[in-house]
Amino acid sequence: MWLAVIVIFLLGIGNFALNRAVLESGHPILDQMPSFVSMLGGRLSLVAEFLVLLLALLLVANGWLGVTWAYVAYSALNALAAWIILTGRA
Repeated sequence: MWLAVIVIFLLGIGNFALNRAVLESGHPILDQMPSFVSMLGGRLSLVAEFLVLLLALLLVANGWLGVTWAYVAYSALNALAAWIILTGRA
């Protein structure tokens, strides 16, 4: 169980870094986001990222080890989306 918590925590750090990099990239796609998403300079998305991380950690700590694979998949999709945005492919 603790290995799953550590994996999710480390992936969460990576997700925060990717989210922050996308927010600071100034990509034109960010201007197309709804106004409630861009509240507080995009920091609302960081709050949402934190809530997803917290929920995943709480579920794994309570024995739901399958959530680890779901969070790994979520992180992989997050990394792919950030790569597409940051390399200018979008």
